[in-house]
Amino acid sequence: MVTGYCVKCKEKGVELSAPEVVKTKTGGFMAKGKHEKCGTTVCAMISKENAEKAVKDGAKKSY
Repeated sequence: MVTGYCVKCKEKGVELSAPEVVKTKTGGFMAKGKHEKCGTTVCAMISKENAEKAVKDGAKKSY
């Protein structure tokens, strides 16, 4: 699944719960989800290939 960095608790490799793949206004892709430990929204910039793979694996597509 998609992993990111939690800015609040400084943890690397956080797996996003209920990830949502969105397209940025500049054309990039970003995965947004919640961190289970602290409840913060975590975002991770991803490539188009990884975005398509995440959607195929069950992430919500919002673009």
